[in-house]
Amino acid sequence: MCILVVEDNRDIRELVVRYLDEHGIQALGVADGRAMWATLERQNVKLIILDLMLPGEDGLILCRKLREKFLIPVIMLTALGSPADRVVGLEMGADDYLSKPFDPRELLARIKAVLRRCDGQKKSPTTQIGKNTLIHFAGWTLHMARRELVGADNVVEPLSNGEFDLLLAFIHHPKQVLSRERLLDLTHGKTTESFDRSIDTQVMRLRRKIEIDSKDPHLIKTVWGGGYMFTPEITLT
Repeated sequence: MCILVVEDNRDIRELVVRYLDEHGIQALGVADGRAMWATLERQNVKLIILDLMLPGEDGLILCRKLREKFLIPVIMLTALGSPADRVVGLEMGADDYLSKPFDPRELLARIKAVLRRCDGQKKSPTTQIGKNTLIHFAGWTLHMARRELVGADNVVEPLSNGEFDLLLAFIHHPKQVLSRERLLDLTHGKTTESFDRSIDTQVMRLRRKIEIDSKDPHLIKTVWGGGYMFTPEITLT
């Protein structure tokens, strides 16, 4: 398996391929989307590094099409570094985002982090969550179809869109330390609430709804210097 670098700037493309090869990672470089699709037909690709500004179809269009056909993780490269551009890339399905100019060492670290996350997700039963799944944890049941959280007493606990997205991000990554930045990425800035307000505020609100004592939380634990961890066992029906 190899990493595919889709970058029309020859110098950057060759630098990244050479750097990864020097660090024991097989890499291939192509200049545009057409070459990317051709490579995917004949090569087993583990991760794609995708430039945003490409001739023909740009990186956003290619990322969206990739998500429709493959589960290959994508790290997007761009000279546009605004938060809005970053959110758009994540909305299209990118797993991470790096602005140019970048340090190849940071790119390598992000590649390893994305691959670790993806390997962890493949081992998790939550990869089987579908639109009609019932998700059970700590006496709660999350109805995916109705987007409702129901307690052991069968009383519905209303969730805002931001709270639902945050809870689902935790459920997809149980017993993993998730940084605030990573949680924002996972919720993809889907709502104004989750984009404009801090993750800490969203976590506080969610704790008030699912914890027995929100001041002494056991389901969403704070990991000092790291972020948050969702601790309960999860089952699906």
